[in-house]
Amino acid sequence: MQQLRLLKKQQSIWRNKSGRNCAWVFFLLPSLFGVTVFVLLPFLDVVRRSFLTAVTQEWSDIRNYQIVFANQAFRLAIQNTLRFTAVCLPLLIGISLFLSIQLSRLREIQLIKSMFLFPLAMPAATVVLIWKMLFARQGFLNGWLTGMGWLEEGQMIDYMGTKAAFWVLVFSYLWKNMGYTIVLWLAGIFSVSTDITEAARVDGASERQCFWRVIFPNLKGTLYTITVLSFLNSFKVFREAYLVAGSYPHESMYLLQHLFNNWFVNLELDKMAAAAVCVGLVLFATILLLQRLWDSEER
Repeated sequence: MQQLRLLKKQQSIWRNKSGRNCAWVFFLLPSLFGVTVFVLLPFLDVVRRSFLTAVTQEWSDIRNYQIVFANQAFRLAIQNTLRFTAVCLPLLIGISLFLSIQLSRLREIQLIKSMFLFPLAMPAATVVLIWKMLFARQGFLNGWLTGMGWLEEGQMIDYMGTKAAFWVLVFSYLWKNMGYTIVLWLAGIFSVSTDITEAARVDGASERQCFWRVIFPNLKGTLYTITVLSFLNSFKVFREAYLVAGSYPHESMYLLQHLFNNWFVNLELDKMAAAAVCVGLVLFATILLLQRLWDSEER
């Protein structure tokens, strides 16, 4: 009799588990269908087109990839994009972390947190207008330098046509993404239990030791999320750069998005497909590497 009850109990547990599994499957099916139709299948089509000619659709083997890697504009765009990412990510993560630590000590921080998202809501056309008003030859920056006597009227500079354009682009990226990153850091800092930090202070830990030994180890998940989002957002500055400088800006700010846009306009779809496959694989490998580093830190 007791064995029969145990058997019925195991059957009921199995039915509950199978029912939950079916519920999860039906819940995920629409998302899986959408990702397959709108992401995976189009990307597989891009991979197929990277081995074909653009007009005749003839098999070209790896010739498209050879042309892409021999293209000087592609090498310049890769170099500028890597430089932009290498400069922006440490600056954004470091400055936003420092500011979030200082802001977390304010009592009214919950009331003003929504103000940090204001740059994300600002239209790109408005940002471009500010750029032109500040950095054009007749802009405010040249006017201020001339008024201070540091620049003569005949020496006014069009900053978007010099190497300074790269740093203007960096400043725009930091300004637009700083508030959002601060909000993410604040969410991670406030999620750390105050009991742990108070216990560390009772044991004699200073504020710096309390942060690096107690708070920061609990922010590794937030750090991973911010790193991935910031890395992906670094590829979204093309709108401002394109609107302010056109398809062919100064070579210091000529990014991959400019190259893809120009190839698309010229209907060089075979080269664009080959380059897109290479960039997609690099992005995927980078995200996997970050995930592996995060998993190794957790262990």
